[in-house]
Amino acid sequence: MPVVEQPALASVESAVPARYVHKRDAAEVLLTGWSGLRPDSFIVSARWPRTHRFYAGQAGLHDPMLFAESVRQCFPLLSHTGFDVPFDHHLVWQYLSFEVVPTAMAVEDGPAVLDLFVTCSDIRRSRGRVAALTFHVVGLRDGVHLGTAQARFSVHPPSVYRRLRGPHADAHRAAVTAGRPPAPVPAALVGRADARDVVLSPSDRAGRWTLRNDTAHPVLFDHPVDHSPGMLLLEAARQAAHAACGPRGVYPVGFESTFLQFAEFDTPCHVTAQPLPAGDASRHRVEVLASQGGRNVFSSVVTALAV
Repeated sequence: MPVVEQPALASVESAVPARYVHKRDAAEVLLTGWSGLRPDSFIVSARWPRTHRFYAGQAGLHDPMLFAESVRQCFPLLSHTGFDVPFDHHLVWQYLSFEVVPTAMAVEDGPAVLDLFVTCSDIRRSRGRVAALTFHVVGLRDGVHLGTAQARFSVHPPSVYRRLRGPHADAHRAAVTAGRPPAPVPAALVGRADARDVVLSPSDRAGRWTLRNDTAHPVLFDHPVDHSPGMLLLEAARQAAHAACGPRGVYPVGFESTFLQFAEFDTPCHVTAQPLPAGDASRHRVEVLASQGGRNVFSSVVTALAV
């Protein structure tokens, strides 16, 4: 793979405070610094631990969800520092697509250090503040291309968010409605080693599961939220795709995901997986849908390699 010449950072912070990436646990902050290149473009540095308690990786490769989470953390970081979005505003995903290069995801002796080049477009403003924008991300590891991502999200002041969410707006009350999560499917079925990290529960139909909202999970539910988090839905897509591909292990390399509606705690959320033509015997493509009350709330096409 080609080595890409990187520009020098003009002024990079030595650390990223947890609240800048909407985390409580500082150990879960993957971003280490940022710098503005132009009003609509930035360089963000990231550091992945060699091992992670949840994003553990497989086959000697880092978990691709580390890349997704790094991109997710860029949303609030750059919203607050680059576009003056207040900390009490809510960021809502619309879509996220990303892909990684497996050869650049190898686990080595120390942490993986990345540079994320972020360009913003389709910036919509309301009353002088950013209301929505699109991120285009190119990730480099030691100057080598690691992955790309594109995402769009909207930004809502507290008053607007409360009107949008209605009775579901209170995160603490919503968590109570989630109740105790149902029993998980066998961890090996979804590529997990620990049942506590399984986000799918069995249902009465083959190829369909129920989403588990375990609000006590230390990574997926780092802080109170009023709906199923986006990273939980992505993890559900990954686990459903793994189950759909059969007993052999698969390594996800790409996701094309759309967040259609909020996934609520007080209604069962059903997850289905349907294999799609891949055009290559070494690759799998799986369409994953999450629905509540007969309406889709999330969709993703997962591309994975057999390992």
